[in-house]
Parts: sequence; structure tokens; C-alpha cells
Amino acid sequence: MTALTLIRHGETDWNRDRRIQGSTDIPLNDNGRAQAHATAALLRERLVGAAPVTIVSSDLARARETAEIIADGLGVAPPRTYRGLRERSYGEAEGVEVEEFRARWGDWYTAEVPGAEPWPDLRARGIAALGRAVRDHRRATAPTSAGLVVVSHGALIRELMRHATAGELPPPGERLLNGSAHDFMYEREHLRLVAYAGLVA
Repeated sequence: MTALTLIRHGETDWNRDRRIQGSTDIPLNDNGRAQAHATAALLRERLVGAAPVTIVSSDLARARETAEIIADGLGVAPPRTYRGLRERSYGEAEGVEVEEFRARWGDWYTAEVPGAEPWPDLRARGIAALGRAVRDHRRATAPTSAGLVVVSHGALIRELMRHATAGELPPPGERLLNGSAHDFMYEREHLRLVAYAGLVA
């Protein structure tokens, strides 16, 4: 059994301006770095007396830098990166403002955007990448019991939540905040949501 904390990366200029990022590699802005430091402080408080942790992330700059700030704040090794933990690719919608997206393609979850990664493919990719990260983590930390912090992206974390809760969470239309942390347990290839934005699931 592995305790997981999934964290959405800190804010970027495109997050601030409500532009769709997807696989476009946009760096953190100063507010995003502050959010990453705040998340590190939160984790530091939560981990007092708990098992040690290791950190992994998506290889996109905004997630990687968030993870690096958190690792430094916790005094643990720099994160290992996984391409499979990247954000969903939004095809022609990348760089587009949210209002324009709705005008051109309609509802966020049912829109068919040319070149976008299908939602089922995103979920399958995320589950596979998370499984690889957990296996690598277990090999590196055995026989001790260590937690795993995973810094990734809103759509991917959302799909993993939906997988773990049979579609119940998060509620339709609710955004995962930049820097937010969500707790899971991973056991025998099964993912269970333990806490969602501070609320027990």
C-alpha cells in the first residue's frame, strides 16, 4: 500500500489569463512559485512524525518547478519526472482563452477539439504513468514505508479522481486550484481517493 498526494502545479501566466495550456510548456509565474512554497509548508506540517516521502512530477516546466520547490522545502531529493504525467493535449485549443473555447467548441467536457487527446486516452495514460511511478518508488524505498508526492496537472488529476470515485468527484464545473493537494491510497493496482481538497471522500 502506498500513500499518494497528488498536487496540481502552481499558477502560470496562462492560468492567470484563463488560457488553455495543455502540452504547451509554460513556466510558473511568481504567484505560482509562492503557491508551491505554500504547498511545501502545508506538507511539512502534515508530515511531522509521518513516514518520509519522495517526489515525482510531470516533465513539463510548471509541474517540474513546483515539485522542485516542494522537494527543497521538505529537504528531500529532487523529483524524478515522467512524461506520462503530462497535462492533456488540447490540440487547436492550446493558447485559446476559455470564453473563446466555449464559443468555438461548446462544453468543456463534450467538445471535440481537433488534435485534442481523447478523455479516455488521458485517463488510461494517467493510470499507467501513476502505476509506473509507484512501482519505481516502491523499488527505491523498500523495505521502508514511504509516501509519494506526485505533481501533475488539473485535467490529469481530475481524471484520476474520476477513476477512483466512479465519476463522483470532482463535481461538474469545479476546478482544481493551483497548488491544491489531494490524498489517495494505491494498493494492488487499485486507486482510492482519501481526501479531496481537504474534504474526506
